[in-house]
Parts: sequence; C-alpha cells; structure tokens
Amino acid sequence: MTKKIVFLGTGGTIAGTASSSSDNVGYLAAQVGVDDLLVAVPGLSEALKDQVLVTEQVAQVDSKDMSFAIWQRLAVRVTHYLAQDDVAGLVITHGTDTLEETAFFLHAVLPREQLACKSVVLTCAMRPASSNTPDGPQNILDAVSVVNTQGAHGVLVVCAGTVHGALAVQKVHPYRLDAFSSGESGPIAFVEEGFVRLVNQWPLDLEDVSCSAIESIANAVHWPRVEIVMNYVGVSGATVDALMHFGLLDEVSPLAGLVVAATGNGTIHRDLEAALTRAVNAGVSVVVSTRCQLGCVIAQQVQQFKDAQGLSPVKARVALMLSLMASVD
Repeated sequence: MTKKIVFLGTGGTIAGTASSSSDNVGYLAAQVGVDDLLVAVPGLSEALKDQVLVTEQVAQVDSKDMSFAIWQRLAVRVTHYLAQDDVAGLVITHGTDTLEETAFFLHAVLPREQLACKSVVLTCAMRPASSNTPDGPQNILDAVSVVNTQGAHGVLVVCAGTVHGALAVQKVHPYRLDAFSSGESGPIAFVEEGFVRLVNQWPLDLEDVSCSAIESIANAVHWPRVEIVMNYVGVSGATVDALMHFGLLDEVSPLAGLVVAATGNGTIHRDLEAALTRAVNAGVSVVVSTRCQLGCVIAQQVQQFKDAQGLSPVKARVALMLSLMASVD
C-alpha cells in the first residue's frame, strides 16, 4: 500500500515574505500557500521517497493571532487523516510564536490510539520564505525525516535540526534559528543529513491530559475564558478584581479560570493571593504555575490553589480550558 504524508498549512513566518530578501524581521507572515511553500523545498521529492504528498491549507495566519476556531479545524483535520491507514504521518507548518501552545493542545486532544503509532510533526521557521537564507525548507525536510523514522510517534516539534516533545517544548529566543528548547528534559532527537539520532525516548506519556473528546472540541461554540496573571514586585489584586468584575458580567464568555505565573516555587504576593481567594470563592478555578523557565512547582501538602502539574503558564491555561470543557460535557 502506497503511504501518504499529509502537510497541513497554517501560515506563520515559514510562509512569510518581505519586500527585501535581506530583511528577516520586517516581513508579513502567512503570505505563501502550503503548496507553493513545498514547491520551493529542494530535495523534498527525494525525502518523500515513494510516498504521496497530500496538502491542505487549514488556515493562513500569523501565529500571534492563532484562534480557538483554527485549533478546532486543525484538530478535526488531523484526526481525519490519522485515522486513515495509508497515512504515514502529518507535518503542520506553523508560526513560532504560539507553536508550543498548539503542540500541547494537539497532544491533549488527539486520539491516543492513533498517536501511539504515528507522528504529528509541527515545524516552522525564524526567517521568512523570501529570505536569502530561509530556514523553513530544511525544517520541512527534517520534519519529513522524523515522520519516516520507525518508532516515531506522538506530537512533536522540529526546528533547527532538533526534535522536541509537545509537553516540554518552549520558545526561548526571539531571533536565532534555534529558537526552541525542551529545558531540563532535553530534546528527543537530532536530525542530521536526513537521519534521526535519538537521544531520549519518544513521548511515553500518552495519557489524556484533559480527558476531552475530539467531538466536544469540534462542536464547541464558546471556549471557557481563562486568563493568565503574573506575580511580581508590588503586584496588587487589581488585575484579578477587574477580570472578575468584567468577566463575570460577560454572559457569553464569563471568566471561568485563572492561571498564575507565580514567582519561584509557586509563591504569590499576599495582595494577589487575597484577590485570587476571592475569585475561587466566586467559583473561578485558579491554577498555579511558575514564571521560572526551568523546573516546576514542587507542590506542598497543604496548598490553597491547584497545581499546574509542571506545565508552563501558557500550557496550564490550555489544560485548564480543556478540563473545564470536559467538566461541562
């Protein structure tokens, strides 16, 4: 049976263009369609071997403007293709700004039995397609190499020759080509001249993060409103109080949850803590993460707020939204 590799385009810098080929900053993202993007990748046909290339433009957006509606479409289309026996795996072209959130979202909602034997690889670029030296083409080739690697499975991110897992990956640099890190966990693998060198295990944690069914995601009209607040010197409870005041008045999308990017090991200024306590008493879910890039909050035996279970603030927000959606269902 002839296998297929499916490319889903969502826009991003990898599909961006600038007026000058020497401009790697002042570009417009999401200008090149996925078909034209792939045509410009030297050696792609060789990398595909005898596999059939299938493409679909799911969205065309700068990833800073990624939306829940696009996430819904993306999850549905990925699920559709994963269920097909002749699909070897998928590659999603995506902007770098919110790539870690999309990767975690897909990790949380895609069917486990399908992710256990196939890979969904998100890839990106830090330079636009119009650059003198674009990095997108090599990232695409590396993503195909990962899809074709025996044993590769789960939701993965490939950038600058490095393979990351959806749970650990974070964007850590605003400019350099190697913009992502897996922190203390370390990368899963490196792609070198088309070969994948495994240095860690493929993702083993394929348990449901949110217990959300793909059907509830596909049919969701309104997503639970969850905001992020940060702890810092001199912080007050004003932001939380304002979110409570206006969020609870919003009948369409009332405030449902708050994630705290706390200092250190989940520490929170007493004024902010008081405001968060008022939020909990009003029925708002509060989850505490840390603004530290490495490590995670070590939960104490007695704690007032829920723990983020090692997730970064932005991923904890996604997990809380999905958990709230599941509880409503």
